[in-house]
Amino acid sequence: MRLIRPLSLALAGLFALSACATPSQDPPPADESADGFAAAPPPPAMDEAGTNEEAPMTCDAKAGQWAVGNVADEALVARVKADTGSDRVRVIKPGMMVTMDYREDRVNLDVDDDGKVLTVRCG
Repeated sequence: MRLIRPLSLALAGLFALSACATPSQDPPPADESADGFAAAPPPPAMDEAGTNEEAPMTCDAKAGQWAVGNVADEALVARVKADTGSDRVRVIKPGMMVTMDYREDRVNLDVDDDGKVLTVRCG
């Protein structure tokens, strides 16, 4: 017991000192400003009419309804992504935890235990 207490105190002291260490003064990465926050991305390019040159990708769930009842293999998932015009796709299995954020550029494929597509929806 006599050896454990001094060792514990020494370790606690080391941890306390390491917390007080000054951070390195390296310059921030190119995509990070001096205050530590990520720099804002550049605005999208505009054409002469003042609209975006490249329209954002949005999901059209109707275009992927053909997949309902089919097994969600790699080829089907890629085709649904392309047909719906989505930038992202996620296959949601029964009981799987997913975020509840809505993304207009994402298609969701809800599948059953056998991997068959139950619904095709955006978000």
